[in-house]
Amino acid sequence: MLSKLTKVYAETALIKLIAVGLIVGILLALFVPAIVPVISVFGKLFVNALKAVAPILVFVLVMNAMSQRSEQNATMKPIVQLYVVGTFLASLVAVSASFLFPTRLDLQIDPDMTITPPGGIVEVLQNVIMNIVDNPIHALTNANYIGILAWGVILGLALRNAGDEAHNILSDLAKAVTKVVQWVIRIAPFGIMGLVADAIATSGIDALLGYAKLLAVLLGAFFSVALIMNPLIVFFKLGINPYPLVFATLKESGIYAFFTRSSAANIPVNMSLCKRLGLNEDLYSISIPLGATINMAGASITIAVLSLAAAYTLGINVDMPTALLLCIISTVGACGASGVAGGSLLLIPVACSSFGISNDIAMQVVGVGFIIGVLQDSCETALNSSSDALFTATAEFAERKKQGTLKPSDLIPAPEED
Repeated sequence: MLSKLTKVYAETALIKLIAVGLIVGILLALFVPAIVPVISVFGKLFVNALKAVAPILVFVLVMNAMSQRSEQNATMKPIVQLYVVGTFLASLVAVSASFLFPTRLDLQIDPDMTITPPGGIVEVLQNVIMNIVDNPIHALTNANYIGILAWGVILGLALRNAGDEAHNILSDLAKAVTKVVQWVIRIAPFGIMGLVADAIATSGIDALLGYAKLLAVLLGAFFSVALIMNPLIVFFKLGINPYPLVFATLKESGIYAFFTRSSAANIPVNMSLCKRLGLNEDLYSISIPLGATINMAGASITIAVLSLAAAYTLGINVDMPTALLLCIISTVGACGASGVAGGSLLLIPVACSSFGISNDIAMQVVGVGFIIGVLQDSCETALNSSSDALFTATAEFAERKKQGTLKPSDLIPAPEED
């Protein structure tokens, strides 16, 4: 019987299990409050597991990405520029939305804990610089994510000229760590059940209202980027109505990515779309897999919004220069987000650390992210993946515009072949 239940659990989509865990946690907190202390252990186990694996995940993935990345051809530069600009502008949209609709979360904060918020951009920059030059072992053991990122980049660049055997070992290590993360995330339904039950039992049903507002801010930012910001970028590059291309990528790439929740799994879908748009195969065969790695507008939104929610919750005043620094950190962090479901949530501590927020608090925010992840992660991936095809097509169409060969009909993909 147990083996059958395990098999069913393993074969059921994670998004369905998370939804079930969310509902069960609410029901237990409302109708069986006596069991909440036991159920809450699952939430603590999940958060602690994330805290244990997140530092090594960030370090290994960033180091592997920097060591494996080959030099890009000159024709790839416009696409890469669009990827970076799109991700940065998405973080600006996220920060603006958070400023307009500040959100506070229900977090468990030790009353004896002293929180010393940074005094301004100068102090923030000083903290960032000191964290960058931290001892790598100290950075890993103390979850100093800025130091982890810095050492991952430095060692990755140093290993670029290593032999194929070293690159293969590093690649296998990255795959192994990613597999461990997948195992941890697989227990997310139980963790979310415990986190939700504990939150409601402690603070009442009002605790979920903060999550609902947070989700509304996130979804508003996602749709604003997809339907306003990205079309403006395309219009700036092409000078013609961008929406036929925008809607085509959202329909034929975004919808698939919404359900797969994986930019990597959506690569074949994007390549098929690029082929039907008549794009250069030599170009999109490189840019689409690259975009699945570094074009993470949705991830930058998630990192920025949740980090600011943590700052607001702790009463930290965020000025405009600090917010701009957060946009930069969100952009860089998003480019290193893991390809697994919920991977961007594990980079929230990187941004939180710039505000002086402890890793314990940051990981509680990550737990909140998993609670709303049923919609958040699906919409995030849809934006990420559809933008890969959108910006790849935009860069090539911009070249056609210079040559005077671009037609409005080019923005509409050909019908799928039977």
